[in-house]
Amino acid sequence: MLVLSLSVLIGLIMGLLGAGGSIMTTPLFLYVEHMPPVEAIASSLIVVAVATAFGLIGHAKRGHIQWRTGFIFGISGMLSAFVGGQVGSHLPSDILLFTFSMIMAITGIAMIRRRNDLETENTHSPITHRLILNGALVGFITGTVGVGGGFMVVPALVLFGGLAMKDAIATSFVIGITNCVGAFAGYVLRFDSQTLVSLNTDISFNFKIILPALIGTSLGALLGSIFSSRVKAEKLKSAFGWFVILLAVFVSVENIIGAMNK
Repeated sequence: MLVLSLSVLIGLIMGLLGAGGSIMTTPLFLYVEHMPPVEAIASSLIVVAVATAFGLIGHAKRGHIQWRTGFIFGISGMLSAFVGGQVGSHLPSDILLFTFSMIMAITGIAMIRRRNDLETENTHSPITHRLILNGALVGFITGTVGVGGGFMVVPALVLFGGLAMKDAIATSFVIGITNCVGAFAGYVLRFDSQTLVSLNTDISFNFKIILPALIGTSLGALLGSIFSSRVKAEKLKSAFGWFVILLAVFVSVENIIGAMNK
């Protein structure tokens, strides 16, 4: 019941801000359900991909998704997310959690800072090579530590995709799905000379935990996307940014304590 309740809240934030799903879901699995880090990240990617698809519905109905721009960014991100997933699934747990907490802190700071150049409706033609490069960077981060990168996607879509802010937030849902799919494949697939492709047997999935999280985040994301046009996201984003920073500190401290006790 706790996982379900917290997942609805996570999904609601995703739907309103276009970001925050993986940053919240992975700690939920780590510290509430005590999953190993690699398993927590891989499970989080399943939940966030499905919830993002539900969040996309409300934005698509209002016609804010710019599909061409989203797919240019998303395909680049998906390919590099796969590479990142291969890297992340081989990292020691301590390094993986340290990297995750650093990305969390950077995300929180990015959410708190106001970007004046993003607040004007300065639309223009997409700068395709910049979209591809930024897509690859965000995808690799997503794949390595399981963070969707919404805080990087939205500004990139405004600055390089020429989108208005509301369209950038909506389009980021497309990219969130493609990145999660690529990252998940990177985590669960293994390559060797004998079998060529096989499943990563070091990762198991507890669907008694994943299913309630899926239901909660999907419901929350759908509601958030429906009400996003009625809520001033800027104040919510700032408050959420501070919360993410505190959560990053908590993950870092827990990681240090765990390493010292080994």
